[in-house]
Amino acid sequence: MSQASDLTAPKLDLNQPQVFRLSPLIRLTLLLLYIALTLPLPFLADVTEASVSPRLLAIGLVVGLGLLYVALTERVTVDEQGIRVSYPGWISWLWRRGWSLQWSEIQALKPRSTGQGGIVYYFLSRSSDTEQFPYQGKRAYLLPMRIVGFAQLVRIVEAKTGIDTRDVKPLAQPWMYLILLLLTLMLLAIDAWTITTALGQA
Repeated sequence: MSQASDLTAPKLDLNQPQVFRLSPLIRLTLLLLYIALTLPLPFLADVTEASVSPRLLAIGLVVGLGLLYVALTERVTVDEQGIRVSYPGWISWLWRRGWSLQWSEIQALKPRSTGQGGIVYYFLSRSSDTEQFPYQGKRAYLLPMRIVGFAQLVRIVEAKTGIDTRDVKPLAQPWMYLILLLLTLMLLAIDAWTITTALGQA
């Protein structure tokens, strides 16, 4: 990094922990998409006299919506000591605990392609553990990539670990979720017509 870029780069003050949360756009889009995909099912089950009870199906879908909401409360906290992925206290006792790493424990940040053609990144710890995600025999931790302030988080990681993060980009751009949100709203309109028709035939 050049001296000029060092002078223009914002100083990173981690005396107070910084918290990065999932983007509200992503949270809204995924919750609405779940609702759009599942809302008509209890009504259609009633009209078609399916073997599954519409009431039982509705309860299951509500539980699923609650679990999705909890999953979307994931947050990343960074301070002078390290980085931590966790969930709010009201659900952390029940939900998975997340993970934490000291900056000194981080050996590398490695990319891995997804089944959809995207790229995700894993922190590799200096310790080895075959029970964790296997990557070159090291313990690996997934870097959350759908948070607000992702670029700032990446700058902090680079400053604290010395890892070159110039090629680390978000998994998806905001405009992709805007398009998905628009399509989801169109699907909800179709759901409204489907439910109205189903109630008329009940």
